[in-house]
Amino acid sequence: MNVQQGQTGIALVVVRQDEYPTWLTQQSEQTQRWLNGNHFTAPGMLSIPTTSGDVDFVLIVCPDLDSVWALSSAALELPKNDYVLNAQLPITQQESLTLGWLLGQYQFDRYKTTADRATLCVESEDIINKAVNTAKAVALTRDLVNTPAGDMMPEHLSEAIQNLAVEFSGEFSEWVGDELLEQNYPTIHMVGRASSHAPRLLDLRWGKKEAPLLTLVGKGVCFDSGGLDLKPAAGMRLMKKDMGGAAHVLGLASLIMAFNLPVRLRVLVPAVENAVNGDAFRPGDIVKTRLGLTVEIDNTDAEGRLVLCDALAEASSENPDLIIDFATLTGAARVALGLEVPGFYATDDAFAEQLVHSGANSEDAMWRMPLHQPYADYMKGSISDLVNCSPTPFGGSITAALYLQHFVAEANWIHVDVGAWNDRARPGRPKGGEAMGIRATFAALQARYSR
Repeated sequence: MNVQQGQTGIALVVVRQDEYPTWLTQQSEQTQRWLNGNHFTAPGMLSIPTTSGDVDFVLIVCPDLDSVWALSSAALELPKNDYVLNAQLPITQQESLTLGWLLGQYQFDRYKTTADRATLCVESEDIINKAVNTAKAVALTRDLVNTPAGDMMPEHLSEAIQNLAVEFSGEFSEWVGDELLEQNYPTIHMVGRASSHAPRLLDLRWGKKEAPLLTLVGKGVCFDSGGLDLKPAAGMRLMKKDMGGAAHVLGLASLIMAFNLPVRLRVLVPAVENAVNGDAFRPGDIVKTRLGLTVEIDNTDAEGRLVLCDALAEASSENPDLIIDFATLTGAARVALGLEVPGFYATDDAFAEQLVHSGANSEDAMWRMPLHQPYADYMKGSISDLVNCSPTPFGGSITAALYLQHFVAEANWIHVDVGAWNDRARPGRPKGGEAMGIRATFAALQARYSR
């Protein structure tokens, strides 16, 4: 992370766009001539020289100084050097600018060498620690999603969650392969049994026993071929990201533990590959879930809700204060909201309002979707309790959420249908795997538990 404590280096002068004309009139004749001679227009960035030709300061004019993304482009574009953030800026601005600097410098460098980046010098160690912890959580999520499926199978997700357990002194356990049947997780086993990479249920626990129980569940489909209802090539190309829900809960868990949120945390990740071989589950098969409800398989490509339902049943068995699941569950949610705004469903109205509020404040938008109960009829089976796919293409994200709701009992529950992928580059948000909603969710959790 290219940030360090101190106030030595080239000054960054950050000016809000609507204040730039006034700021310009207050500068030396030399500075004004340099800016005018370079045809500088706001917003933008330009290095201002001294009379001897050294860099005096870097001018950055941005639309909004309170935006977390205000320094993200500069962090990527400035040459390697030490740059100083003005310690006289309000603390909240320093916090957001420092975080945006770190997010702007993210690069997925596992498979190629990347250039060294500029370093931001910040006076406050507390501001640095907060920004680094948050940026590390986002980077963890992005890295997991960006990693090709060949290097991110269930056993690799297991290693990632074990690393978190070691880092934060948590407790880790897992059930692998046929152990899932022995422990009554039949849907996780069914979806993953055709792969040479054994399916698993990963379980992390952390925190004091007397604290309120918060359980996170993440869909960990490490690659989704669609099963026997095979996806076309175009639909399969990005299916390394189908474990994006697991990546999100690991990133969120790292935030919770790094900031020592006063909760008793449990993280459940059903990790599978939806592959094809002679043992693959079939359309028309019926499975009896951990909860006892039977489900007829209408489509093997609607596998995410199958692995989640057993994990959610386990989560709700402990009567937690709150269950939050993240899943790259439906294309319907992407059609409704695009890739940049995850939709969520909630049975807790107060927390849902806090999520929307936190998302707006942190520029990490989330949008509440309706659990429209009349649509639950679409998920009723004729020879089983439920089907895993609605017969109509309409409201697909809603019907998927209503299917999952059968397995959370009366718990306070949030389901986030997330895309986990940027299809275009923006400041601080490169194309590729993305952490969507975890900063907003953590802020909402802080409001709920840090009282």
